[in-house]
Amino acid sequence: MPSLDASRSDAPALLHVPRTSRASNRARTLAAFSASVALLVVVAWLGFQLQDAACATDFSQKGLVPSPSHLFGTDWMGRDMLVRVAAGLSTSIAVGLLSAALSALIALSLSLISVFGGAKADAAVAWLVDLMMGIPHIVLLILISYALGKGAVGIIAAVAVTHWPSLTRVLRAEMLQLRRSHFVAVAGKLGASRLQIAAHHMVPYVLPQLIVGFVLLFPHAILHEAAITFLGFGLPPEQPAIGVVLSESMSYLSAGMWWLAVFPGLALIAVVMLFDLAGSSLRRLVDPRSSQE
Repeated sequence: MPSLDASRSDAPALLHVPRTSRASNRARTLAAFSASVALLVVVAWLGFQLQDAACATDFSQKGLVPSPSHLFGTDWMGRDMLVRVAAGLSTSIAVGLLSAALSALIALSLSLISVFGGAKADAAVAWLVDLMMGIPHIVLLILISYALGKGAVGIIAAVAVTHWPSLTRVLRAEMLQLRRSHFVAVAGKLGASRLQIAAHHMVPYVLPQLIVGFVLLFPHAILHEAAITFLGFGLPPEQPAIGVVLSESMSYLSAGMWWLAVFPGLALIAVVMLFDLAGSSLRRLVDPRSSQE
């Protein structure tokens, strides 16, 4: 008959230390968010440093195919396409940053008006959101940009005015739910004004959703900026921008200069995917349902 000690030694251990430690989903999400933001900052910084070099011409180097000396090749004026793409991406990031910030402020303001303005104000905001979401973005973008004289001001205003409805709907729903909470009712009974309730309760409560929505507005802003610039209703041709580069390359694709459109297009897609990765990672980090996974 085996001894008690022998039977204990043969039994599998119920509690044990894992042989290999694995990073949690939260750590990986935080790493993905940090890496994407760092890459975007580097791209923006390099692009702003290369703004003057992006316009430098050298006709002795025109039409060169991609090579180690010119990784993205050169265009019909001898301008280095890698430099122009970097400068164009920094311009797109700046336009997207400013227009997304303005659009987020519009969404927050309309949500507060909807919550504190009464039933008529809430109905007006809901109707305005439905109206804006029913109009094709590209048409409204072109009309607003053209009416404001195109250029940076026109395109920033056009993107900001057309990209707030989705975020407004989210913030409005969150604030309407918060308004029915007990602590907001108690704050009102204690004499707090609507402005105080908004500043101390409403805005801090929806701040995570506002930040995530702000980051997720970037990809749409950059793509729409490039689209209307490509169509000739955005940034001026003398300014290095991805939309300008893609628009100018169309005349030379039939001559076999494929790199003029392929590399700028891939770079634009990469930046949009980085913004999308940053926004989705940030949403997982601040969402209570997934922040502890």
